[in-house]
Amino acid sequence: MQIKLIPASEEDISTISDLAKVIWNQYYPEIISQKQIDYMLEKMYNAESLQEQLSKKGHQFYIIRNDDRNLGFISVHREQENDWFINKFYLDQRHAHKGLGTAAFKELLKMIEAEKISLTVNRQNFKSINFYFKNGFKIDHVADFDIGNGFVMNDFVMIWKERHELH
Repeated sequence: MQIKLIPASEEDISTISDLAKVIWNQYYPEIISQKQIDYMLEKMYNAESLQEQLSKKGHQFYIIRNDDRNLGFISVHREQENDWFINKFYLDQRHAHKGLGTAAFKELLKMIEAEKISLTVNRQNFKSINFYFKNGFKIDHVADFDIGNGFVMNDFVMIWKERHELH
């Protein structure tokens, strides 16, 4: 198992969009409505939105690759010098529970100088919450975000602090 994080560019926008459609429809049907899934995919993963995230918002996207297969993606941005935010961290569920997500997180830590990493996760997304706990994150607080069209994201804000060995 050789996990690699491949820096993504504009040429990878369709790959990221395609991966998002597959993965979101694996993760979220038991958590949010299909209508909200479709709305969020269109809002965040269309070519124009991804282009803006890559260029104007300064998000760094990485394709999670194992044995020349694209398994998912991560997007991060720097908030302050050693303070990062994970915007997106998605792994195809057909490859879950094999340590690939933890391996991808360890690779990310090698690529960024991080003393603190924050993220948001849906409060009903128990698989992801447990993954983040396993990798050293703690719940900081609860936050709700109005994303338009009558939809609200009900999230936990989780924080990882300082480099330490993962188990």
